[in-house]
Amino acid sequence: MITFIPLTGFLGAGKTTTMTAAALALQEQGRKVAVITNDQGVELVDTKLVRSKLDSVAEVTGGCFCCKFEDLVEAIVALVASDSVDTVIAEAVGSCTDLQATVVRPLRQYYGDDMVVAPLTTVVDPLRHLAFARAAERGEPESDLSYLFRQQVTEADVIAVNKLDTIKPDRAEELLASLRAGNPKATVVGYSATTGAHLDTLLDAWQAPATNEDVVLDIDYDRYAAAEAQLAWMNQELDLTAAEDGFDATAWARTVLQELSAWAAEHDAVIGHAKITVETADGDFAKLSLTESGAQPTLDRAAGTQAPSGRAVVNARVACEPEALDAAVTAAVKAADAATAVTSSATTPVSFKPSYPRPVHRLAPAGA
Repeated sequence: MITFIPLTGFLGAGKTTTMTAAALALQEQGRKVAVITNDQGVELVDTKLVRSKLDSVAEVTGGCFCCKFEDLVEAIVALVASDSVDTVIAEAVGSCTDLQATVVRPLRQYYGDDMVVAPLTTVVDPLRHLAFARAAERGEPESDLSYLFRQQVTEADVIAVNKLDTIKPDRAEELLASLRAGNPKATVVGYSATTGAHLDTLLDAWQAPATNEDVVLDIDYDRYAAAEAQLAWMNQELDLTAAEDGFDATAWARTVLQELSAWAAEHDAVIGHAKITVETADGDFAKLSLTESGAQPTLDRAAGTQAPSGRAVVNARVACEPEALDAAVTAAVKAADAATAVTSSATTPVSFKPSYPRPVHRLAPAGA
């Protein structure tokens, strides 16, 4: 019997960091853990970072778990067969919701004899949550993105507030108390996946029974689709060559994200997330991420030495038109090339908007 742990949560909440930290912690307890990443596109930055830390990693690309349900099942089966894992943690696309009905219940109904499905966990970025809450307090109409975020929180068995180290302790306690009051059926925990502080509270929550499994979202799929369509999605590859002996992969990626951050702030474009890996010719790599317009990038991993060449992958999810994102990333890359003495050659920009969500299954709670 294997344990399947589903994660959801808005773009930039830290699902991948949470998944990786939790997997390592569970392995220390003697579990054999695999993880599955998920995205609307291909060439995932997060998968590269996860594979640098974990042995058993799979991807489901081209759509969310709900629309790629059989691909998810095949990935689970393959991981169990090849690596003899007993626990699989999977993170859904950051713009996906309604997972209780489209993923959790189908897995329990059709594969319950071989699989224990842990409580559905929604990972929350406290700053993102507070931004949506402030907009509501000001009486602003609920945006489609805020609507999507609210649905993700509403359906959670476990609300996992990540990055608590980024806000003051008194504000953290107020946020946790507010989420508990507004979501009485959910277990609310706070932690930092980056530092590992209080991560054990999340692991404990996964051992408890699901408390919100009978939830039925009052979800408007047209509005859900509209929320996803507000975001342009880009996955782009670039070959990088140093003009001289070597280039700084970390500095190149940081410059790209700084330029993109400034552009998004200038154009009032919400950044879901933007992530870059640069793998150098000697096998080292840098990885940086950005989750807020106007903010500085976060360094997730630095490349150790300069290298004569490398290959970059850019993943960006920004609330703008695809053509605008293509142009912004092209300009950011040009600035990074100039700043680090690099010549870059990119694949044709492939920004797109996700298609209408059409889940394979959508089951009501038992007895409903």
